[in-house]
Amino acid sequence: MQFGIIGSGTWATALAKILTDKGNSINWFVRSERIVNHLNTRQHNPNYLSSVYFDKNKLRLFTDLNEAISASDHLVAAIPSAFVIETLQKTSAGKLQNKKVISAIKGILPENNLLLNEYLANEFNFPQENYFTVMGPCHAEEVAAEKLSYLTFSGVDIKATHEIASCFTTEYLNTIVNNDVMGVQFAAILKNIYALGAGIAHGLEYGDNFQSVLIANCADEMAGFLQRAGVPHMEVGIHSSQDHKVSPNYAASVYLGDLLVTCYSLYSRNRTFGNMIGKGYSVSAARLEMNMVAEGYNASKCIYAINKRVGADMPIADAVYKILWENLHPRQGFNKIEEVLV
Repeated sequence: MQFGIIGSGTWATALAKILTDKGNSINWFVRSERIVNHLNTRQHNPNYLSSVYFDKNKLRLFTDLNEAISASDHLVAAIPSAFVIETLQKTSAGKLQNKKVISAIKGILPENNLLLNEYLANEFNFPQENYFTVMGPCHAEEVAAEKLSYLTFSGVDIKATHEIASCFTTEYLNTIVNNDVMGVQFAAILKNIYALGAGIAHGLEYGDNFQSVLIANCADEMAGFLQRAGVPHMEVGIHSSQDHKVSPNYAASVYLGDLLVTCYSLYSRNRTFGNMIGKGYSVSAARLEMNMVAEGYNASKCIYAINKRVGADMPIADAVYKILWENLHPRQGFNKIEEVLV
C-alpha cells in the first residue's frame, strides 16, 4: 500500500510517525513550503511534535494536493474539519477514483453538518466501501513518546479494514477493527463536546466527584444519541469473544475510552478550551489563546442542528452549545446541568 497523508498538524505528524515506524514510505501533503524545507533538511516538523524525527528516505513531500493524491492509493485525511472543504475543493472526483480514503478527522464539516463520508458521497460520488476511519483513544503526544496506545479502524469492508490496520500496528500501537463507520465518527465528535463541558466544569471549580457524575452522564447521553442515529449494540457488554472486534459496543475504547481520555487528559485541547471558558474567557479570547483547533467548538453547533432531526435527549450537549454560541453564562448552564444528572 502506498499511503498519502493530507495535513501537517499534530495528529497528521503522529500518523506519519506510526506509518514510517512500521516501515511504510509515505506521500505527505504539507501546504507550507517552509515546513517542507524544514522536514527535508532537519527531518522534523517545526510546528508540531518537533521531538519526532523522520527517516527522510521514507518521506515524499508535496505542496500540491493532486500530486500527493496521484502518488498514493490510500489517503489519510488528518486536517481540522473546518478546513476540509477548502482543501478538497482543490481536487476532483476523477483524482479520487479507485482511491481509499481513511478519515482521521475528529469533527464534522461545519458548513453543512456532514460527516466526511457523506460529503465525499455527495460531492465526489465516492463509494462507501472505499471509505475507512481511524479513531482513538490516542493522543498524538503519547504517540510521540511511544507510550502504548490503541487505534480503532472502521470500514464496511472488514477484510480491507484489517489490511489497513495492519500497516499501523507497531510495538507502541495496537489496532482494533469494527464496522461502525458512522458511529465511531459521531462518538469522536460528541466526546469533544463533552470534553469542553468537563473543561468548563473544571474552570468553574467543580471537583472530581462532580466530574465523575458529569462524565458518566455524558457517556449515557452519547450512547442515547448513537442509538437514535441508528447505531446498533450501544449497550454495555453486547459482544462475544468471537465478534467483539467487529461489533460496535458502547463500552469499547473508541466510544467510552476516547470520551474518558478526552475529558480527563491535560493533552486534550477541548478540555483546555473549556477550562478557559469556565474561568471567564470569552469564546473569541479563548480561540485566540489556543494555538490548535478545538474541534468541539464547531461540533457543538453542528450536533445541536443535527439533533433536531435525530431527537435524542441531550441536555449536557445542549448546555455546552448555548454557553459557546448563545452567550449563556457558564454558571447558569451548569446549574441547569446539575438538575438533570443522575
